[in-house]
Amino acid sequence: MKRCLQIAKNGLGTTRPNPSVGAVIVHQNKIIGEGFTATFGGNHAEVNAINSVENKALLKEATIYVTLEPCSHFGKTPPCADLIVKHQLKKVVIGCLDANSLVAGKGIERLKNANIEVVVGVLEDECRTHHKRFFTVQEKKRPYIILKWAETKDGFVAPKSKNENKPVFISNKYSQQLVHKLRSKEHAILVGTNTVLADNPKLNVRSWFGENPIRIVLDRTLRIPESVHILDGSVQTILITEKRDDKKDARIKSLALRENLIFEEIDFSKKIASQICSVLYKHNMQSLIVEGGTQTLQTFIDENLWDEAMVFIGDNNFKDGIKSPEIKKKYTQENIKKDVLKTYYND
Repeated sequence: MKRCLQIAKNGLGTTRPNPSVGAVIVHQNKIIGEGFTATFGGNHAEVNAINSVENKALLKEATIYVTLEPCSHFGKTPPCADLIVKHQLKKVVIGCLDANSLVAGKGIERLKNANIEVVVGVLEDECRTHHKRFFTVQEKKRPYIILKWAETKDGFVAPKSKNENKPVFISNKYSQQLVHKLRSKEHAILVGTNTVLADNPKLNVRSWFGENPIRIVLDRTLRIPESVHILDGSVQTILITEKRDDKKDARIKSLALRENLIFEEIDFSKKIASQICSVLYKHNMQSLIVEGGTQTLQTFIDENLWDEAMVFIGDNNFKDGIKSPEIKKKYTQENIKKDVLKTYYND
């Protein structure tokens, strides 16, 4: 099962909205096949694992280990449970049950009805952690949310003022590369109006390999100029703004012509973070990085709508500026050269 979890990581960022599952097939204590979930629309982990076995005759005496319950319904591909039954594997070891109502025990039932031995709950906590995005969407009806910011040793996320419309980097280049790696794994990334106006960020993956996350921008009164990188059409972007009585607003009509741009309206007089979660759930978003600034981050903290917080502490001081958000939760800590990364976990 540890090997299943290891290879399942290869699919992170490419399989959504499907979970990235790992599967390993063992015959007489020897691994004879393994696979992980292909890019969405492709084969599931069990299919790839079975296909990788050269001598299919061995499958009748083999055990397949899988991080998540094999599916039992038709989607882009046929049910994996049916394929396991077809090849008559003698045993299936499952990390955790599928929370999707289309599966949720039905895969196990299908296997047992075919007289296949089923074991459930091996490294269950580790498997649930690996599939955290999938389970959050299924159980909480919102994406898995990661808050991320960089702060100085004296607790500031930005200077009080600056001369140029670009980021002031607090963390080192290794931390910045790690952030791009994070972006390649997650489905969407969100910033507020002030961050766009102050930094003109691209929010893409430049220092790592992988897909760019979908960009989410909070812009209540449409203050963002049309020249910013966010509106360049290179990546799908969702612009969240306030509800408007005048649907013929010239600004909206102008922006609506932009490629890859979607408008969503929320009520900014009510809880903002929960409404954002509803918008992203509607768009089937599996995970979200919230990159700030402080006001946007604090909105999610105040509504307790977050799962992890990654705080990069640079080896510098501002002495004055915009204070960082505050989280009082347990955290792990690691060094990235002279930077410190604290990762908080919400109970």
